[in-house]
Amino acid sequence: MAGAVESDNNVSSNKLQSPLLVPPPASPPESDVYELESILSDESLPWGARMRAATAVEMRLLVRLAAPAVLVYMINYLMSMSTQIMSGHLGTLELAAASLGNTGIQMFAYGLMLGMGSAVETLCGQAYGANKFEMLGIYMQRSVVLLMATAVPLALIYIYSGSILILLGESHEIARAASIFVYGLIPQIFAYAVNFPIQKFMQAQSIMAPSAYISAATLALHVVLSYLVVYKFGLGILGASLTLSVSWWIIVVAQMVYIATSSRCRLTWNGFSMQAFSGLPQFFKLSIASAVMLCLETWYFQILVLIAGLLKDPEMALASLSVCMTISGWVIMISFGFNAAASVRVSNELGAGNAKSAAFSVVVVTTLSFVLAVAISVVILLCRDYISYIYADGEDVAAAVSKLTPLLAITLILNGVQPVLSGVAVGCGWQAFVAYVNVGCYYVVGIPLGCLLGFYFDLGAAGIWSGMIGGTLMQTVILLWVTFRTNWQKEVHEATKRLHKWEEKTHLLAGEE
Repeated sequence: MAGAVESDNNVSSNKLQSPLLVPPPASPPESDVYELESILSDESLPWGARMRAATAVEMRLLVRLAAPAVLVYMINYLMSMSTQIMSGHLGTLELAAASLGNTGIQMFAYGLMLGMGSAVETLCGQAYGANKFEMLGIYMQRSVVLLMATAVPLALIYIYSGSILILLGESHEIARAASIFVYGLIPQIFAYAVNFPIQKFMQAQSIMAPSAYISAATLALHVVLSYLVVYKFGLGILGASLTLSVSWWIIVVAQMVYIATSSRCRLTWNGFSMQAFSGLPQFFKLSIASAVMLCLETWYFQILVLIAGLLKDPEMALASLSVCMTISGWVIMISFGFNAAASVRVSNELGAGNAKSAAFSVVVVTTLSFVLAVAISVVILLCRDYISYIYADGEDVAAAVSKLTPLLAITLILNGVQPVLSGVAVGCGWQAFVAYVNVGCYYVVGIPLGCLLGFYFDLGAAGIWSGMIGGTLMQTVILLWVTFRTNWQKEVHEATKRLHKWEEKTHLLAGEE
């Protein structure tokens, strides 16, 4: 057992990894990790008994990872939504400005920064599984440096957002109001640049609960501050967006304090290091692949809403789609939680050399997420005639939403599988491959097919959505095929090579022998 803790390849932290020291409490309990691999490898047990015992261990690990991750994503979603709601109570123009700023400009930056931050998820997860603890802090800092540099040109886009929105066809009045809202979100970009690497750094160590507690406390504070700034101090939509930025920085600072003071990060955080500025070009390539992969997914259904605005009856199409997309947005937060859990489990097991455990984890997390998605879809189908009244009044909207609900149910089921497979891809380091798959399935097949059905065959919003579901289905089938035909022993080998390569570059560029 000591040999699993002390790695011969780990040059700089061999003293820290002495078998006399207990592994960091943040890691999954050693008994769980090694018990799972030993159960799956025990040919003396009947197959059914092995599967039951292994499932119990894996479910224990997954629930501890997925539940806090779902909560974090839900709270972040609520923070943006509460800002939009408070802006909306100022007037119709303010609501339009906040909606445009949030869904248009902010989501672009969010997707890009989250995608680039996901690069550190692969390296940190695999390094942690391989007990190369000191590398996690370096990878995190390196990601922060890159994302901070990326935030600068993004800030310029925010500054000129008014002119950009006018070029895209928005009215001058809405564009001007939206640009004021967006100005207040500029500090948020730099908070993203620090938050996402920190988040992935903590996730790789299975430290999920502290982020959930910090986010929950910040949400409560955010609502109070937003009310005071917007209504009592009269700072309007600029005050609302600035408060959102401040809240994100509160989350960042609280997480940094936790990392610096918690014993759970004592082996993975050794303070700031100049090695963060080494190997940046190679790290940038992996970050870009991650960003492209995630952004292509994030923007796909936003394009659906934009295309729907070109239909014959755009108001009704947009109203019904808005309700469906809002419901989908809430449900996909659950899938994002499983995405994070899948990435952590797979990367940790690959880094630890546990090929059977990695493969088994993929099966369990995909099945669990799929079952939950089907259950939610059934509930939504049963409530199809009434669900729109949560968001909007009017029988016309209710009827339109009811017609689209079967498509919503199919989308939710696909989203119960696809984000999890994307998490597996991140855990394995397949970002570049998945980016190519996304381009082909989403933008070469899905969108053209949707436009063909929606406009040429005059099927309206349902046609556009059906075509885009076709692209998502194709992407999901390809990822399922690739994932379940994967040679996991080979992936263990690739993870080992990747970690050695990054560690050697770090040591060489730092001037080590």
